[in-house]
Amino acid sequence: MTRALPQLLIAVAALRLVAPGFNAWSAVPARHATHPEPFRTLDRTTITLSSKGDELILELPPMDLPAGSVVEPPASLGEFPVNGSLYGFRAEVLDAHGRRLPIELLHHMNVMNPNERELFLPISRRLLAAGKETGEVRFPWLLFGAPVRAGEQVLANAMVHNPSTESYHGVRVRLILNYVPERRPWPLFSVLPWQLDVGFPVGDKSFDLPAGRSERSYEGSPAVPGKMVMVGAHLHEYGRAIELWDATTNELLWRGEPSTADPGEASTIPIATFWGLKGIGLPITPEHRYRVRVIYENSTGHSIPSGGMGVIAGIFMPDRKAVWPATNPSDSLYQQDLRHFKRTGKPTSAPVSHSHGSH
Repeated sequence: MTRALPQLLIAVAALRLVAPGFNAWSAVPARHATHPEPFRTLDRTTITLSSKGDELILELPPMDLPAGSVVEPPASLGEFPVNGSLYGFRAEVLDAHGRRLPIELLHHMNVMNPNERELFLPISRRLLAAGKETGEVRFPWLLFGAPVRAGEQVLANAMVHNPSTESYHGVRVRLILNYVPERRPWPLFSVLPWQLDVGFPVGDKSFDLPAGRSERSYEGSPAVPGKMVMVGAHLHEYGRAIELWDATTNELLWRGEPSTADPGEASTIPIATFWGLKGIGLPITPEHRYRVRVIYENSTGHSIPSGGMGVIAGIFMPDRKAVWPATNPSDSLYQQDLRHFKRTGKPTSAPVSHSHGSH
């Protein structure tokens, strides 16, 4: 995903050649007043600067993970401690003694900003998503960064699953975030994370996977015009492909297929980057509708409860004059999504086979 420095400089130079007068600083969403009332009952997430100085640690409260179970604790609340621009992240799972556990225990971790709008829906904006197959995600720090500010609220939740016969105690799910401090001359472009899910608009994003071939899709229009700079995706087992379409023109914009993995290892979908000598970004506009479509081939001969999922995510560069719409805490869709994300109450636990089939 990263490129050598000379290639980055060439790309920037080329962009300026093909787009004279282009302002390298893209629009960013307006910063709105926070809405603390819905979050008072939430645990606080530990977000601290690491000793290296160029990393942030976002860590969820510890939980117990019994053998053969899936655990979904309530969401946690935190605040960024610094101003800067994020350009990469990786996930870790640790035990109570700080020992690193197999990343396969992490089904997914989601981080969102409850005070800013998602690109395709009037719900809270998703910042990051990681799973066992995600690996390390980085984009060129010289070119792109997602701005964050000190005091900015984030909500985070996770699902961990333990198919083994060994129980773990004090398990902590952690994200290590790479960032560039404020007042550096880079990154050149401010970008925003975005997400589009076949499970939109709200509720559980996994679905029961029928036997044989099946498809699922969702369509929506972006709130503001801009360019998609990077696209990645998450599928469950038996997923064959996930696609992004311009539904208005019936044009396939991107298709991702899982790579071949060694036995016991998670398959990954290669991340697509849209930059080069001719410019940066894949243009999208509110006047068009866009479709995410996922295709599965379940060869087991039976339905798999919660065995399907299809989400694409990436980074988005709004047009310079774009004004990001404010969130509306009284919107019913916003409230439903927030309640679902928070998972208020006690941590839930279920046998692996009841929650995600063979995934």
